[in-house]
Amino acid sequence: MKKIFSLVVIGSVLIVLVAATAQAQLPGTAIRATIPFDFKVEGRTLPAGNYEIRRINDDESIGLLIRNVDDKHDKAMFETEPVQMRAISGKDVLVFNRYGDVYFLSEVETAGEQTAREVYPSRSERQLRREMASNQLEPEAVSVVCN
Repeated sequence: MKKIFSLVVIGSVLIVLVAATAQAQLPGTAIRATIPFDFKVEGRTLPAGNYEIRRINDDESIGLLIRNVDDKHDKAMFETEPVQMRAISGKDVLVFNRYGDVYFLSEVETAGEQTAREVYPSRSERQLRREMASNQLEPEAVSVVCN
């Protein structure tokens, strides 16, 4: 009887955790961040400002939309792929690759998730990465903690 009760309790806890995770990943849920520098995503340069990122749909190859909260014309849609993080983040974080004074959105980490969303690098980012590698340099990772 104790084993059955333990299994029911563990099952209930797992269901609650899965439901909380699904809620954080719903298409209407937004991550908000103040980005203090111009950056590139999907071939577009977006100015520094207040942004929100939302899922476009429930598809596993998650497409995301980033848009400037103050200027609706500054937006871009982009696709990501899942990557496992070493530790679960307690906050939403945007990670950028910095090449000199040029920033590219690289990863979106959602609080409470062990899987982050990695942004596919653009042609220009791949070119900058090759140039830096030929000089034995690597891009700097810059993290912006979301509001």
